Amino acid sequence: MIPVASLELQNFALSTDEQHIAWLKIDCAGSAVNRLSADVLQELARVLDYLNSQVPNGLVIYSGKPAGFIAGADIDEFAELDNAQKGQALVTRGWRLFNKLAKLPYPTLALIQGHCLGGGLELALACRYRLVVDVPDTRLALPEVILGIFPGWGGMMRLPRLIGPAAAIDLMLSGKAVDARKAVSLGLADARVPTRLAMQAAAQHVLSGKPARKARGIPALLNQTWLRPLVARQVSKQIDRRDPYHHYLAPRAILDVWAKHNGNALKAPELIERLTQSDTAQNLLRVFHLQERLKSIGKRTTAADIARLHVVGAGVMGGDIAALCALKGMTVTLQDQDRDRIAQAQGRAAVLFQRRLKDRRLIQAALDRLIPDPEGHGVPHADLVLEAIFENIDAKQALYAALEPRLKPGAILATNTSSLSLTELGRSLLQPDRLVGIHFFNPVARMPLVEVVESTRLAPDVRSAAYAFVHQIGKLPLPVKDSPGFLVNAVLAPYMLEAMRCVDEGLSPATVDKAMEQFGMPMGPLELADTVGLDIARDAGMQLSADTPLPTCLKQHLDHQELGRKSGQGFYTWKDGKARKPDAATVPPELAERLIRPLIAKTREQVHIGVVSDEDLADAGVIFGTGFAPFLGGPLHYKAAQKQHS
Repeated sequence: MIPVASLELQNFALSTDEQHIAWLKIDCAGSAVNRLSADVLQELARVLDYLNSQVPNGLVIYSGKPAGFIAGADIDEFAELDNAQKGQALVTRGWRLFNKLAKLPYPTLALIQGHCLGGGLELALACRYRLVVDVPDTRLALPEVILGIFPGWGGMMRLPRLIGPAAAIDLMLSGKAVDARKAVSLGLADARVPTRLAMQAAAQHVLSGKPARKARGIPALLNQTWLRPLVARQVSKQIDRRDPYHHYLAPRAILDVWAKHNGNALKAPELIERLTQSDTAQNLLRVFHLQERLKSIGKRTTAADIARLHVVGAGVMGGDIAALCALKGMTVTLQDQDRDRIAQAQGRAAVLFQRRLKDRRLIQAALDRLIPDPEGHGVPHADLVLEAIFENIDAKQALYAALEPRLKPGAILATNTSSLSLTELGRSLLQPDRLVGIHFFNPVARMPLVEVVESTRLAPDVRSAAYAFVHQIGKLPLPVKDSPGFLVNAVLAPYMLEAMRCVDEGLSPATVDKAMEQFGMPMGPLELADTVGLDIARDAGMQLSADTPLPTCLKQHLDHQELGRKSGQGFYTWKDGKARKPDAATVPPELAERLIRPLIAKTREQVHIGVVSDEDLADAGVIFGTGFAPFLGGPLHYKAAQKQHS
């Protein structure tokens, strides 16, 4: 018998129990998470070769990391794919190894607790069985499309076989994650198990002799070769609706590999080359790293979690912030002079909870955590008091004067102001160092970025607590200095202003917006202005550039009380929350460049004056705060790439 020690494993531990089940623990050295780097895959190959000579009754693969099962491939290795051969080699390595795992003569089981992403899920799919531990952190996904690539290690073949092509393609094209409950209902996992019984359940299941799951009925039929073109045509139409200007290759490549090559990317080497060598993939990889950098800002702090939050102002922003925090487990008291606004906020919260939580008990628990508090009784108990009233400096200062004496020792006072100076807001406070800006974007539940606004007097512990709070609610904190408009609103204002000037010059709003949609923006600047509210756009613009006259088109809408989406009329007519757009005319050449130029210039200026510390953070803020086309890598990166190519 060959001793296990001879394998010299650095990232795995292998043991065998009395039932002759092999237990393979993955615990990547020197890392908080498990990633399937080239070295890790080589070790796994050695383990499988070893087990061929010491055949067990079953194999269970599980994680030694508290963070989760496997976070996917090693992202840094993607950056090294500087030629087609390296891309082909990376796909080949995982494809062959997981095929080897799938063909083992003994039963295999992946015991999944926490995240199971990308290559980690492809490894699990190559096992005969999958059990998911029923904890909130368990999430399964194939998010490669978000990086501009595809799941080339067998995911495009095995997932449609397992759950049918409709559900599989939806998961692969969206990159969305499913929890333990959803994984079982889809057929992606065999069963949910509680933490305390996970190892026992894995041992029983791997020796159960049960047949491997697979799609049945219509889902299985749709995976037949002769029906795939029909499915592909329907999905292709959906992709074209979401990405009409073909900015992203990966969704179409995933569909193509499944429909024409049975999910085997090695049969489409030209697609591997186009994806791995594309600027889009490199830029999306850059965006991933920017996102990780923002996440790390929240993770670095040792500040305690916020247990109780008090929000003053139950309008759209304040009410939705309160709902999000209740969703995330905080006890939230919501104060407003208008009880109807509180009731409306509770109604929106109920919709959010139903959409996110599904389970009736969890929904009710979240509703119970959101407490109407018109008199402000929650202030003395709150760890954080967040003000989200209208943008008027006198009103905010008067509110702070009433709130500050009631704050408990160590509590933090925060404002959701979008443009007012924190230095001015805190001028009459006894402890201005405990006032911090925590600026959310609308819609609160969807927008990932939160600006943490730091005045020169901000106390270090308050800064750390603000970062921790943003991280606690699953958002990305962006540190910004106290300056008009901070980063995001400061760069949006000249962009929207230029769009309105184009309307004054005779271009239709639909034509202006189409130019930027072709450029890659999720919506054009005028639809964005309507969404924000034309009165808000005016006020922000006046804060940032009081000397600039209002565009004629904006003044006309405001004179007629046409405020955009919230009033039903602005640059567009709005119905059921959607803009009714007339057909656009032909977009003039260079219009997109004209519109984006002031946004880029203002982004560079904000870096220069120190609002953000560097260009990467500026790009991150504009991408996650405005939706700037991710495939371009950020406004400053885009401009630098233009210069390189010119």
